[in-house]
Amino acid sequence: MRDREQAGVTRGARLSRRNFVAATAAAAAFTIVGRDVLGGPGHVPPSEKLNIAGIGVGGRGAGDLDAVGSENIVALCDVDQRQAAATFKRFPRAARYKDFRRMLDREDKNIDAVIVATPDHVHAVASMAAIKRGKHVYCEKPLAHSIYEVRRLTEAARQAGVATQLGNQGQASEETRLVCEFIADNAIGAVREVHSWSNRPISPRGIDRPKDTHPVPEGLDWDLWLGPAPKRPYHPCYLPFTWRGWWDFGTGVLGDIGCHQMAPIFRALKLGYPTSVEACSSGVNSETAPLASMVRYDFPARSGMPPLKLTWYDGGLMPPRPEELPNGLRFGNADDNLCIGETGKMLGHRLLPEALSKEYGKPPRILPRSPGHHREWIDACKGG
Repeated sequence: MRDREQAGVTRGARLSRRNFVAATAAAAAFTIVGRDVLGGPGHVPPSEKLNIAGIGVGGRGAGDLDAVGSENIVALCDVDQRQAAATFKRFPRAARYKDFRRMLDREDKNIDAVIVATPDHVHAVASMAAIKRGKHVYCEKPLAHSIYEVRRLTEAARQAGVATQLGNQGQASEETRLVCEFIADNAIGAVREVHSWSNRPISPRGIDRPKDTHPVPEGLDWDLWLGPAPKRPYHPCYLPFTWRGWWDFGTGVLGDIGCHQMAPIFRALKLGYPTSVEACSSGVNSETAPLASMVRYDFPARSGMPPLKLTWYDGGLMPPRPEELPNGLRFGNADDNLCIGETGKMLGHRLLPEALSKEYGKPPRILPRSPGHHREWIDACKGG
């Protein structure tokens, strides 16, 4: 399909799902045939599919679109045509845009829901634009670039009554449920201490802004990529994924991975706001995240649970190796959690010591299992 911004194609030539339903309302007098009769088990009739648009469709956005492939992908927007090329090819019937504002204006009646997978600094403005138009929104993590933006988005979504989902896929995982069920069953006793870490070399850290300049590559609209961020010259050190370490665009390792890594802990231990936070790092830089950091959160007692100290590590920093971990076994993964209870420990969802793990087995299954992270959002959009 041609780029609609360049070709000037209007919506009038398209028949949206809403228009189709309205135009054929008279057919309700006929017998309604179930989906299983028409398409077999699991088949979704076209009239029951969502019309979804993607904002930021290279990289993570491409995976999100594949995960909602049961629905209609009607419009795609990306400021970097090089990164988006493969996704454009996979969805040849979708309208193509570089500016999400223009896409939302032109495709308003064709879109039910929007997936936002841009760099962090654009999450809030793109999501807010969609919410204000009454669109359901799936936004990749972290939800926004600041606490202020998060609160504004939360308020807007509540007022609009739309279905929203944060791209924290681990919340739908079996591991998260096992962690919650072990804690709920008191498998390691009362938990007063948790360590969480990530050692991924995601992006440049602890460096200053480059002084040299480079021409903007063909296919990249640098002004649109900057969006609400302060203007600066293009430099290849920011793209395609290294923007995560630059404060104007990303949120560092803690913002990028911490929301994944600590989510099961917050859920299992019913954590809310901390009473205090203390941080230290390998230097402070106004341009990029530090090479390494350690952050300690103190949480008050919660309904039947004692006060808790949660410590975050990145950049190669880690807590001491637990004595109960057998020699020869790796101390967790690149991203992992260690819960320390009064009667045992839990590394990820593995109980320590080994004798406790063998004796205990699996916890009682008390939580419903997820049909899939993206499936939950689709069902919520449809009122499920």
